[in-house]
Amino acid sequence: MDKIFSPKNIAVVGASSKQGSVGYSLLKNMIGRGFEGTVYPVNPNHKSVQGIHSYTSIKEVPAEIDLAVVAVPAKFVPGVIQECADSDVGGAVIVSAGFGELDEEGKKLEQNIAETARKKNMRLIGPNCLGIIRPPLNLNASFAPMMPLEGSVAFVSQSGALCTSVIDWATYNNIGFSNFVSIGSMLDVDFGDLIDYFGEDSHTHSIILYIESIKDARSFMSAASGFARSKPIIVVKSGRFAESAEAAASHTGALAGEDAIYDAAFKRAGVLRVYDIEDLFNCAQVLGMQPRPSGKKLCIITNAGGPGVMATDELIEKGGELASLNSKGVKELDAVLPKCWSRSNPVDILGDAKAERYDSALRVCAKKSDADGILAIFTPQDGSDATGSAKAIIENAKLTDKPVFASFIGETSVREAVNTLHSNNIPNYFTPEDAVSTFMNMYRYKHNVELLYETPEAVVSGINPDKKELKRIISGACREKRMILTEAESKNFMKEYGIHSVETVKAENGLEAGKAAEKIGFPVVLKIDSKEVTHKSDVGGVILNLQSTKGVETAFTTIMENVKKANPDAKVEGVTVQRMINKEGYEVLIGSKKDSLFGSVIVFGAGGTAVEVMKDRNIALPPLTQTLARRLMEETKVFDAMKGYRHKKPANIRELENMLIRFSYLLADFPEIKEVDMNPVLVDEQGAVVLDARIILESEPKEKDETYSHLAIRPYPKELIKEINVDGKKIMLKPNRPEYEPMEAEMFKTFSEKTMKYRFFRIIKEVTHDLLVRYTHNDYDREIGIIAEAEEKGEKKMLGVVRLIHDPNNESAEFAIVVGDPWQGKGLGSEMMDYILEIARKRGLKQVYGTIMKENRIMVDVCKARGFEMENIPEENAYKALLKFEKKKKKK
Repeated sequence: MDKIFSPKNIAVVGASSKQGSVGYSLLKNMIGRGFEGTVYPVNPNHKSVQGIHSYTSIKEVPAEIDLAVVAVPAKFVPGVIQECADSDVGGAVIVSAGFGELDEEGKKLEQNIAETARKKNMRLIGPNCLGIIRPPLNLNASFAPMMPLEGSVAFVSQSGALCTSVIDWATYNNIGFSNFVSIGSMLDVDFGDLIDYFGEDSHTHSIILYIESIKDARSFMSAASGFARSKPIIVVKSGRFAESAEAAASHTGALAGEDAIYDAAFKRAGVLRVYDIEDLFNCAQVLGMQPRPSGKKLCIITNAGGPGVMATDELIEKGGELASLNSKGVKELDAVLPKCWSRSNPVDILGDAKAERYDSALRVCAKKSDADGILAIFTPQDGSDATGSAKAIIENAKLTDKPVFASFIGETSVREAVNTLHSNNIPNYFTPEDAVSTFMNMYRYKHNVELLYETPEAVVSGINPDKKELKRIISGACREKRMILTEAESKNFMKEYGIHSVETVKAENGLEAGKAAEKIGFPVVLKIDSKEVTHKSDVGGVILNLQSTKGVETAFTTIMENVKKANPDAKVEGVTVQRMINKEGYEVLIGSKKDSLFGSVIVFGAGGTAVEVMKDRNIALPPLTQTLARRLMEETKVFDAMKGYRHKKPANIRELENMLIRFSYLLADFPEIKEVDMNPVLVDEQGAVVLDARIILESEPKEKDETYSHLAIRPYPKELIKEINVDGKKIMLKPNRPEYEPMEAEMFKTFSEKTMKYRFFRIIKEVTHDLLVRYTHNDYDREIGIIAEAEEKGEKKMLGVVRLIHDPNNESAEFAIVVGDPWQGKGLGSEMMDYILEIARKRGLKQVYGTIMKENRIMVDVCKARGFEMENIPEENAYKALLKFEKKKKKK
C-alpha cells in the first residue's frame, strides 16, 4: 500500500496530449504541482506526451516503478497489469471503466487482472475510479480538476462523481484532506484495507466513507472496530430502500431488512452513520477543525430569539440537553449584558449586540457553565458587526478545549465573516439546526463507542449442548427434504442452550390431544402440527385457553377444518399441545436471519401476532455480551414498556439478557441455520419463556468451522481453552474477554515497577478502564490474549497474560507477555509462550516478533531457547526478537 500512497516513481499508462481526455488530465495533474517524485508517461503511439519523453511500455521505463496509473481501454488493461507484474511494479490505480459493471466479458477481464496481481502481491485500486490524491505529498494521481487542501481527514468514496463535488465544497469551506481516494469497483483494495492503512497514517485523524456496498464484511468490521476508538469513522451508506424484497418465511426475516443490518454493523463497529451528504459534509467540517464533544450539553449564544428557539428544538429532538450557567456565570453576564438579556440558556444577547457582547458571552459560557460545546448564532441587524463578531468567536475558541460552532445566517452581509471563520477553523452552518445536528452526531459517535466498550458482567455459564443430537435433527429434516423444523425440533435447540421454553407434546388425533392436555394440566393451547404451515395463526391453526378435555377434542376438529379450508394441500400431522401461560407479562420477539453479506444477525423487538405491523425492532450482530444484549434491547419501545407501568411489574431484564447471549452461542455453533423465530417470548418479573419457536435451515450439516465464517465477527474461541499444571497447581489457559476486565485490573496490582517496565517500557501509575479495554476487547481474527487463570481462596485470579496482535494481512504478529510477580520463576511464562507460538503456527502466520529490553535477561533467554533471532535496537536499549516459521513440506 505504501507503493500506492507514497510512491517515488509513477508511470501513467495511457498518458495523452489530447486535451479533454482522461490520460491528459492524469499526467497534467501530476507534473508541475510540487510532487517530488518522478512521473513517466507510457504511450506506445507517441515519443513524447505533453513535452515529456514517453515510453512504449512499462518494461522500457529506466526506473523501478512504485505506482502505475492505468487509463487505457478495458480490453488492454490485463496486458498492462501483466507488464506491471513482470516489472515488479508495487501497485496500480486503474481508472479505466468497462469491466464487471457492464457484462460477463468484463467480469472475466477483472478475474484475469486480479489473478495476475495476486501472484506478484501487487495491490490494485479500481477499476472504474477517479484515482487517488495525497495532499501532503502534492500528489494528484486522479483526473479531478482541483487539488484539495492539506488536512487531517481521509475521504474514501465509491462514487467518482461525488469526489469532485466534495473537493469543490471542501476548498470553499477551508477543509483539508490527508488522503482522497476514489475506490471504484474494489477488485482488490476495499474499505477494510484503506481503514487499516489510514488508521496507521500519522497524517490522518478521521476517516469519511461514502459506501454503496461492502465487499468483505468481516474485513470491514475488523478494520473499523480496530480504529474507531482512536479515529472517528463517518459513513454515508446509499441504497437504503430496496425496491423489492424476497418473501420471508418468518416474522424475523420480514423485519430484518438489508439497510437495518448495515445500521447494526456500523453501530457494532463504532462507526457513525449519517444519512445524507449534507450531514457528511457538516461532520467533515467539525472533524477537520474542532475537538470532539465530551457530552451532549450545548450552550447557545444568539442575537435573535427565534433562531435560538429553533436550535433548542433541534437539540431536544435529537436527545441533547441545554447546558446550565452557574450562579457566578449569570452574575458576570448581568454585569456586561443589557438588563433584558435572557438570563438563561439560550443566552440571548439581543439584536443590537456588537462584537464585545459575543466576546463576553463566549468567555463566560466556556468557563461558567457545564457545556460540552458552544454554538454562536448571528443574524445581520442594523448596527451589528458580522466580521468583528466572527473574530470574537475565533479568539475565544482558542481559549477552550470545547468545540465551538457558528451559524451566521445570511449570504452577502455575512460572507466576509464566514470566510474569516473558515480560515480560522471555525465551522459555520447556514442554519442553527445544521450546527446542532452536527454537534449531536459527534456526541453520538463518542457515546456509541463508550457503550460498546462498557465492561460486561459475568460470563453466562452452564452451556453444554449436545451438538451431535442437534446435528441429527438437521440431518433428519434434510433427508425428508424440508428446511423448516417442527416446533418440537426447534424447541430442542432452545433446551440444549438453556433457553427456557414451554413443553410441547405432539398428538395425531383429538383423543391423544385430550390425554396430553390432562397430563400437562389445564388450561392448554392447541397448535397445528404441519411442516408446510409457516404462520399458524394466519390459517386458524391456534386455539388458546382450553379448559377441559372435551374442549381440547373439539378444538382439534376445528383446527383441522380451518387448515383444510385455508390450505387444502398442506400435509397435517396433527397438533401440538402445550400449557397455556396466563401470566401477565410482556410479549417480545427474539430471532435471527442470515444476511448474504454480514451472516447471521439477531433481531429483538415487540412480539405477538402484530409484530410486522408494529415494526418495533432492533438488530445486532452476534456474538453478544451482557452489555451488547442490553444495548440491543434499549433501542426498542417494548424495552421502555418492560420497565413497568401502572399495575404491571417490571420484567426480568437480566434473564432476557442471558437468553439473548445463549441464543447468540446457538447461532455461532450452527451455520446451517438460515432463520430463527421465537415469537412470542413471554417475559415477566420472574423470567422469560419461549412460547413458540421455528428454525429454518439453509443447508445440511456442515463440518466444524473454527473461523466461524458465517458470522461477521469471530466469536470467543473456546476451543483454545487448555488446562495445564504449574508448580503443582491447576491453571487454565484461556482467551481473554471483556468480562475479565476486573480480574485483569487486580492482576495489575501484583506487578512490581520492574515487571511493569519490562512489559510496558514505562511505569503505569493509573490503571484505567480505557487502558484495560485495549487488552480485554479482542478482535479474535486479528489478536488474541491468552490469560492464565487459577483459583485462590475460592476466587478466580489472573496470573499472567500473553498477547498476539496480527498485521492486517495475517502474515506476521507481535507478541507480548507478562506474569504477575507472585508467579514468576515457576515456569508459567514458558508454558504461556509455548502455547501462543503454537496458536501462531496454527493460524498460518509466517513470523512473530516482539521488543524485549536488554536487561530482561529471563525473557531474552526464553526467546533464544525457542529459536528467535535477536536484533539490536540501540536507541531503545532493546532487542527485536524475531521467529520465522518454517513452511511444512507437502507429503508426496
